[in-house]
Amino acid sequence: MAIQKVLKSLEWNIKEIDDARHHVNTNTKAAFMSWGSTLLIDALSVDKNTTRVSVAAETPVTTITSMVDFGRTRQQIDLFFTELAKQLTI
Repeated sequence: MAIQKVLKSLEWNIKEIDDARHHVNTNTKAAFMSWGSTLLIDALSVDKNTTRVSVAAETPVTTITSMVDFGRTRQQIDLFFTELAKQLTI
């Protein structure tokens, strides 16, 4: 539920939610001189009080996108985790 709230606050499009596997597939927003990415988010319960969240990102890569978007996907992942931390402390 917290992940969905984060994605809504970031205004990223949710492509797929698989509640059984705790998997979310989302698209980030494109910006000026930047393409959107696909983020694959997985949550796994480690124990009663701990959940591991992993994020993998896919960005369409061409010569131009690799030069212009260098580091942008990392920033989007960091933004996701920052917003998730805020959501969990509420």
